[in-house]
Amino acid sequence: MKLMKSLAVMGAALMMPMLANADEQAAERLTHLLEPLKTYSADFDQQILDGSGQRLQEARGHIWLSRPGQFRWEVEAPYRQVVVSDGQNVFLHDPDLEQVTIQPLDTRVTHTPALLLSGKASALTENYDVSRQQQGTTETFTLLPKSPDTLFEDLKLTFRSEALRGLQMSDSTGQRTAIAFSDVEANAPIESSRFDFQVPEGADVIQEAH
Repeated sequence: MKLMKSLAVMGAALMMPMLANADEQAAERLTHLLEPLKTYSADFDQQILDGSGQRLQEARGHIWLSRPGQFRWEVEAPYRQVVVSDGQNVFLHDPDLEQVTIQPLDTRVTHTPALLLSGKASALTENYDVSRQQQGTTETFTLLPKSPDTLFEDLKLTFRSEALRGLQMSDSTGQRTAIAFSDVEANAPIESSRFDFQVPEGADVIQEAH
């Protein structure tokens, strides 16, 4: 039994460098896919599921990204909502409430998942442990935050034929947000005005700080 236990410990010790190398290779592969991505535009379908997989909420709309730090997220249904980052501030516009919330852009990628796409790819290896699975032309990367000070427990990015097609986040309650992208355009020109937000006349403005 002692011999078997010793062999098991030795085996585990030998596997550690291999696992570390696999994580490094996964991070390098993800960086390779994200680094050339200067702009990104796509329709999206979003579902929020509880821990048992029951659907709590769904929405659809369009997303535009321009690196570094600019994004526009427009929810068209069931309720209109717009989130815009100009690289310095984030504007959340709720037309039904006639309300705009403004806050400084949180550059911590563990707090702002959109920065995984619009920020620096090198920040991934600094803030996440990355693993990778592949089936055919589909690659799924699982990112686990290294810091406990984060808004989600894990995040998955799915690529098909090297194009980003899905994003999924899970929080500590087991709730999952799953987003599927379609009609994807990568590195196509996007007008800079997409990332300029003008507060509508008459809207209530809430200014937040970190």
